[in-house]
Amino acid sequence: VQLQASGGGLVQAGGSLRLSCAASGRTFSSYAMSWFRQAPGKEREFVAGISWNSGRTYYADSVKGRFTCSRDNAKNTVYLQMNSLKPEDTAVYYCAAALRIFEKPEYWGQGTQVTVSS
Repeated sequence: VQLQASGGGLVQAGGSLRLSCAASGRTFSSYAMSWFRQAPGKEREFVAGISWNSGRTYYADSVKGRFTCSRDNAKNTVYLQMNSLKPEDTAVYYCAAALRIFEKPEYWGQGTQVTVSS
């Protein structure tokens, strides 16, 4: 599975962005998908995850109520809708595929930069 993340950019605090992660390969629907982020000088952290059939979603406490993770298996794409963005959301965002949420990802996307100005 190859993953291509897009949709990052520069936005003011309080604004919104939608990230997309397009996957190649026929097995996309077999994988749980997650979003991670890494801010400068910090370790990569889990942001959100969704099961293979969208039955379950999980969010980091820092983004609950503001971010929504969804997927469209027919389009081999997973999304991260980010609302009420804060400067502390500034990071490079990565999508990742694993057989189950919270397992070590087998595949990673290349990352997309999100910058939130105050």
